[in-house]
Amino acid sequence: MNLLENLGIHQDLVTKDRVELSMPVQAKHLQPYGIVHGGINTVLAETAASLGANANVAPGRIAVGVNVTTQHIRAIREGEIFVVATPDHVGHTLQTWQA
Repeated sequence: MNLLENLGIHQDLVTKDRVELSMPVQAKHLQPYGIVHGGINTVLAETAASLGANANVAPGRIAVGVNVTTQHIRAIREGEIFVVATPDHVGHTLQTWQA
């Protein structure tokens, strides 16, 4: 089982210009204070950006993350988390995405 399957992350849309993911909040996503662990937000953002980056590379090539910065806007306790990622820059060897 890979990380996306383990966490219940759904790939709703994956294109060269936009990635949309969703994940229903489950008990396994919560930290001890009952809110979604901040690492989950980072996993969602990196996953969305990586999927989009890989949609932009030539067959046989693989794009991987080199830097992730996460700002948490508000706490989530329940429901579903959605992430939308779009590219800021798609170059030959480096891409920058916002999620």
